[in-house]
Amino acid sequence: MTILAEPTRLRPFVIDIFRAAGSSEQEAEEIADHLIDANLAGHDSHGIGMIPAYMHHLRSGWVKPNQTPERVGGTDPFAVFDARMGYGQPAVTRVMEEAARIAAAHGVAITTLRNSQHIGRVGAYAEQLLAKGLMSVHFVNAVYEVPTVAPFRGSDARVMTNPVCVAVPGAKPLLLDYATSTIALGKVRVAYNKGEQVAPGRLIDHKGQPTTDPKVMFEEPKGAQTAFGDHKGWALAFMAEVLGGAMTGGPRSGDGFQGGRGLVNGIMSIVIEPGRLVDGGWFDGAVATLTDYVKASPAADPDAPVLVPGETEQASRAQRSRDGIPVDPTTWKQIVSCANAFSLEVPEFPAA
Repeated sequence: MTILAEPTRLRPFVIDIFRAAGSSEQEAEEIADHLIDANLAGHDSHGIGMIPAYMHHLRSGWVKPNQTPERVGGTDPFAVFDARMGYGQPAVTRVMEEAARIAAAHGVAITTLRNSQHIGRVGAYAEQLLAKGLMSVHFVNAVYEVPTVAPFRGSDARVMTNPVCVAVPGAKPLLLDYATSTIALGKVRVAYNKGEQVAPGRLIDHKGQPTTDPKVMFEEPKGAQTAFGDHKGWALAFMAEVLGGAMTGGPRSGDGFQGGRGLVNGIMSIVIEPGRLVDGGWFDGAVATLTDYVKASPAADPDAPVLVPGETEQASRAQRSRDGIPVDPTTWKQIVSCANAFSLEVPEFPAA
């Protein structure tokens, strides 16, 4: 039975899990806040459902708690960091703090981070910069035991879901944040746990044929995800691999399961102070006018109005903050199992 988890009661429970797993209080809080906020934003693929995977990574020795990313190169406004296989959420947060400092001094910062465990929802770091009035562009690669996304015209997986994120500050900030696959792997996991099919065109089976069954990503013989937009999405996924992988000096797809490190993320970020290029007041007005113009297009479906990037997350955050976060029974059972391993008290939540 799906539950509705109240965010403020869920938070200490998630913190307790990571603290029991060896994280400091600050690290546990940062990871918990990131995961819960991903759920609030409607991205369950990057929310608390990742806890079982993170605990598996920890048991496997693929993640090292309480690491501080080390600056290993670059002269301002460039900076190169190594996460030393620490949790991605605190690592990227620290790097974005440094990027904001550099951008304040130089108007721009270009940073790379390599050797990070799963960094979670990329949009969270863009929002961290938006709060300081900074524009940002991010390219992320991932290397895992096996890749999950097939190239356009290919029949097996060669890269991961390689997200791209763009954020623009203003009175009504804009936030584009999505995987370059037609569906995030975490969303396939959610469908698999719920016993549901995914939409057509998202997956192929082990023979390269289209399928809607999510089990092809979790059971043998394995299939693959597809890139969105055919050749266009595939090209963007490939460039994210180049910029998030090769440009960071970190692992790339095709390197294999390097040194038993499990999932490794790399991220390249370009952070800009918009006022260095255009008057801030004029820019805000221009973006607002453009937004109003496109949203004035008559909706083809009256129940589905035109949206601009970021509005879906805003609506989800408002609704879930009020009503609670839905968690399917399989995912909740897996999370409870993690808590039981540390003999932690499990909160009870109402059914959805």
